[in-house]
Amino acid sequence: MPPLSTRDCLPHDLDRACLVGRVWCDTPHPGPVLITVRDGVAIDVTRLGPTMSELLERDDLLEALAQAEGPSLGPVEQLLENALAEPQRAPYLLPPCDLQAVKACGVTFAVSLLERVIEEQAGGDPARASALRAELQALIGSDLSRIVPGSEEAMTLKRELQARGGWSQYMEVGIGPDAEVFTKAQPLSSVGFGAGVGLHPASQWNNPEPEIVLAVDSRGTVRGAALGNDVNLRDIEGRSALLLGKAKDNNASSAIGPFIRLFDESFGIDDVRRARVTLRIEGANDDFLLEGESDMSEISRDPLDLVSQTHGAHHQYPDGFMLYLGTMFSPIQDRDGAGQGFTHHLGDRVTIATPTLGALVNHVGRSDALPPWRYGLRALIHDLADR
Repeated sequence: MPPLSTRDCLPHDLDRACLVGRVWCDTPHPGPVLITVRDGVAIDVTRLGPTMSELLERDDLLEALAQAEGPSLGPVEQLLENALAEPQRAPYLLPPCDLQAVKACGVTFAVSLLERVIEEQAGGDPARASALRAELQALIGSDLSRIVPGSEEAMTLKRELQARGGWSQYMEVGIGPDAEVFTKAQPLSSVGFGAGVGLHPASQWNNPEPEIVLAVDSRGTVRGAALGNDVNLRDIEGRSALLLGKAKDNNASSAIGPFIRLFDESFGIDDVRRARVTLRIEGANDDFLLEGESDMSEISRDPLDLVSQTHGAHHQYPDGFMLYLGTMFSPIQDRDGAGQGFTHHLGDRVTIATPTLGALVNHVGRSDALPPWRYGLRALIHDLADR
């Protein structure tokens, strides 16, 4: 694989971007610290927190960060390089969230809707995917992006598909009134920039899902955005949607980073709506290369609608939440043989990027072979108390 440029992993307008993140430090007290980036240097702003969840609750956050003084952790590019090292060396980047719930929305793009129906019909068998794709496109058409979920047009299509035996539970959440919102990971279980992402050892058909992740406070206000990889096991979920938990929530199956870019005058929800998220997968041993992109302008449900379907009178998140918005990119390029489609190989390098948020880089491993998740809420509380 070609070497990475850490500068390319930062927002293209770094001098204007208000970034916050988390860094693991060994001294003077081992544990995570909060940072912002100023003039290319990481500044410890933990005294404003002490957790990211608490930091994002501040109404004066932008002003407080602009005036904050704290120890320098050195050039931010060095933190990226430390995170990419094997093994990672302190100080290195952690995922930019901690106490927040990690939620995700599925089937929010027409293309991903079609692929979910294919998974269901294939029963987790990738060899059947190609033929099913042609059959389903003939039945329901390949362009569902014009359908507004929950509209009368959508309900008419639902009745037609039911009459023809083409309805699916994925069609229900794709064009019905209710979005699919599920728990992707537990607080503190996500991994960050440079870390390994995990595949369940039982999976033989899987893929990354490049997404934008919103950082939402306890009041349901979106405070910023990051990049995310919602690692997906197509064969596990394809066998049964009731296996969604096993398909989605495994050791290191949620990656978020490299930073949260806060909403301010230079970046807001409209920038999320028009973002184009690119994906690059590079094989470690087979010279494989796959590139694609996910255009947020083609999302079928507005990001703020997804937030309101997650948070409200029906459900509260006192520590805030991170919300994966879904992807339109389901890689189908054959890798291991004609008609086999795409699946990960161990060692793949996955780069998810968009100019305003930088790039999230991870390598692929097995969930049972990557470092186990041991740093949970009790460990964080002990570390904060020791300080």
